[in-house]
Amino acid sequence: MHTKIQKWGNSQGLRLAKNVLEDAQLGVGDEVDVAVRDGIIVLAPIKKVRGRYRLEDLVAQIPEDYLASEVDWGEPAGKEAW
Repeated sequence: MHTKIQKWGNSQGLRLAKNVLEDAQLGVGDEVDVAVRDGIIVLAPIKKVRGRYRLEDLVAQIPEDYLASEVDWGEPAGKEAW
């Protein structure tokens, strides 16, 4: 695919064909990482994470001396099997 860098306000941008985005499994609003490697612009999708947090980041915040304990959730409210 050939495209042209265009001026949009005070910025520059390019348009990508829908099939190019589909092949890269990207869509409007998705975030990408933009890097330059050996003079070549590389776009890479940022891995999608459920919600706003990564499990690894949350686990890293747990204090080392934390001890988990059982939590009483109360009596069943519906058809739960306890």
